[in-house]
Amino acid sequence: MIKNVLSVIGAACLVLMFVLALRLYPLVQTVNQFDLQAADLYTQMFQRVLASQSGIESILIKQPVKPGLTAAEVDDYIQLIASELNIKMVGELYIHREVEVISGSPFRYAKVYLLCNALTAASMLNYNDSFASYLPCRITLLEDKSGQLWLYTLDMNFLIYGGKPLPPALRDEIIKVRDRILEIMHRASAGDF
Repeated sequence: MIKNVLSVIGAACLVLMFVLALRLYPLVQTVNQFDLQAADLYTQMFQRVLASQSGIESILIKQPVKPGLTAAEVDDYIQLIASELNIKMVGELYIHREVEVISGSPFRYAKVYLLCNALTAASMLNYNDSFASYLPCRITLLEDKSGQLWLYTLDMNFLIYGGKPLPPALRDEIIKVRDRILEIMHRASAGDF
C-alpha cells in the first residue's frame, strides 16, 4: 500500500515538473536573449527594493551634496559642468517656486535640470519609442526635510542593460550620456569645478 502511495506521489511530481518545464521554457528562452548584465542589474534592483522598501529607490541614483555648499553654488556647478561636457541644458523646472506661488507657503529647494544630447535622443527614439520616458535626461537638486541637499537622476543602466542587448553604437552613445550625467552629479555635489 505504501509503495502505491509513493508511486502515485512520484508520478504526480514528475507530471508537475514536466508542466513547470513546459511553462518556464518560453520564459527561459526570453531571458536568455537579455543583455549579459541584466541578471546582475535586476538582482541589485531587488536588493535595493528590499533595503529601502520603495520601488522608486531601486531605479534611481542619488548623491549627497557636500555639507557647506549652497543650492546656488551647486546650481552654478551643474550648469558649468554640463557646458564643459557639451551636454545641452534644455530646460529648468523650479518646483519649489511653483509650489510657493500656488500654496503661498515656503517650500524646500527642488529644481529639475533637463539635459539632452539631441542626436543620442533621436537614436534612442529610432530604436524604441518607450525610451522617450527617459528624455530628456534629468538631474534634480533637492533639499531633504532635514536640510541636506541631494542630487537625483534615473539609473540609465536599465536602458543599457535591462533587456536584449542594444546595438553597439546606440549602447555606446547612451553610456557616454550616462557617464556625463553622473560626472555632473559627482563633481557638482563635491563643488569640483
